[in-house]
Amino acid sequence: MPLTTPTADSTDTSDTLLQFLYRAPIGLAQTSLGGDIEMVNPMSAQLLMPLSPNGSLDNLFTTLEALAPHLRQLVADFSAPSGVICEAMRLTLDHAPRSMPGPQVLSLSLMKLDESRLMAVLADATAEAQREQQGLARRLRDAARTDSLTRMPNRSAVRELIETALQRAPGDPGHDFAVVFINCDRFKQINNALGHSVGDEVLGLMADRLRSILRGGDVLGRTIEAGQMAARIGGDEFVIVLDELHRPDDVHGIAHRLLDALGKPYLVGDHQVYCNVSLGIVLRAQTGRDADADTVLQDANIAMVEAKRAGGARYVVFEPTMHERAARRGGIEAELHTALADGQLFVVYQPVVGLREPPASAASAGVECLVRWRHPVRGVVPPLEFIPVAEECGLIGAVGDFVLSTACRQFMQWQAELGPSAPRLLAVNLSRAQLTQTGFVARVEDLLRSNGMPAHCLQLEITESLAAQDEAVQACLHELKALGLTLALDDFGTGYSSLSNLHQFPVDTVKIDRSFVSQVDVSHHHRVLVQATVMVANSLGMSTVAEGIETPAQAAVVRKLGCDKGQGYLFSRPLPAGELGPWLLAAAGQAPVLEATA
Repeated sequence: MPLTTPTADSTDTSDTLLQFLYRAPIGLAQTSLGGDIEMVNPMSAQLLMPLSPNGSLDNLFTTLEALAPHLRQLVADFSAPSGVICEAMRLTLDHAPRSMPGPQVLSLSLMKLDESRLMAVLADATAEAQREQQGLARRLRDAARTDSLTRMPNRSAVRELIETALQRAPGDPGHDFAVVFINCDRFKQINNALGHSVGDEVLGLMADRLRSILRGGDVLGRTIEAGQMAARIGGDEFVIVLDELHRPDDVHGIAHRLLDALGKPYLVGDHQVYCNVSLGIVLRAQTGRDADADTVLQDANIAMVEAKRAGGARYVVFEPTMHERAARRGGIEAELHTALADGQLFVVYQPVVGLREPPASAASAGVECLVRWRHPVRGVVPPLEFIPVAEECGLIGAVGDFVLSTACRQFMQWQAELGPSAPRLLAVNLSRAQLTQTGFVARVEDLLRSNGMPAHCLQLEITESLAAQDEAVQACLHELKALGLTLALDDFGTGYSSLSNLHQFPVDTVKIDRSFVSQVDVSHHHRVLVQATVMVANSLGMSTVAEGIETPAQAAVVRKLGCDKGQGYLFSRPLPAGELGPWLLAAAGQAPVLEATA
């Protein structure tokens, strides 16, 4: 049967209809319900010929059935006398013309003309299917480059932009660029105190502010161009790429604007949340010849860590020497793990003497315990080298727990060995990591019980910046006080608070920072500050300790101003446990320490 000739039943079709059938850009095929072809136009033959195993279309329905076995069931289930059975059904052909990059796709619509005839409409949907696939691929690619929480670009997107910027040669227009690495200073505390849902909302609001800053132009009022990008690369970390900088120095003004905008409070429900940020900046001129996007991001992160180490809420521009410091800190972190496991850490004790007590009991007022590290190669490592690293890498909690347990055992050993000459109080510094540990209060209680140590003999010390922070810390402090131990505010005068806020802290003792004590005998201003601190503390029922006393003159002044206790090199340097016992016995017998304060 000729494929391009109408059947005998259609001889009365007008010439116009015949021309339409022959020239129509879509395939039309009329069949009986049994599958016999009654009419097929050339486009149908062209579209369906690749599917015919023997090159003929004697049974079109059989061919269609091979493409979609459920078509016959569709017809059988269709009960209306006429109408559309299926519309724009996609048929993917296994083989396609060589000019096509992928499989050919046909669109099939099947209509019931009457009780005995069907009309199949075929069209080539390959181009449309390819466009849909490309659109889907683009949406998937965009989704893979977008942060789901903030709807900002993610690390993958920002890496692409940095790589593009790095490929421009020096001297090319828009050669200069900067990368700003942003990290929240206290975001973990927000999650712990208010919950992760509040934290997520803060991140969303932060993202809105970053987008607003980029839309608003740079610090000089110029419009920031399309090459700029703000992205969230994970957790509470954001990155801004300032591409095609007009002048590298412009980045300083932009950094100040970022600190100001992101440091303003965030209103989340009933909570007003403060969240300062630290920024690390890398300029194009600081990148090496072989730098890639990951190297640039790492350098920016190193600069951000330096900003945090300097106190946070500031920015630092990367310098190559920071690599050495970062490598050194990385080495210390690895060795610190070993130190904890191998017992390289040890505790020293600095006497705290009474300034207003009789000489016989003054020397045994108490001791403050301090951690030291005896490195097998480097000798004793100063605390300033490893304590900040322990805080950054999350080991400070383990270090603090070691100090607390070691000191409590040693304290009770002194009680047994020295009797009345033994220290009456043990002071131990606490870190934020310990105060936010689950079950920390219960561990302290168990430690006291297992060592047989009276709770009132233990004094836990916190910095005023730590005491002034979130509700979770405050709650833990109150639970600790409920055990019967005492709390001290360490380094008072250097943190967030003032004398007017002292009553808000659940502490028993105020330790006046050495920066005030060191000048108390030569500076009227410092003398007044120490005196005011003593008076306010006494009014609140708190005792006072003057830290860092190094000369008899300083000791005489702080004692005259009413300080209860003193601590410093004038009395003794921090001593190993084995040396403190003889010091205490000698001090109790001869009281040379108090003679020095006269």
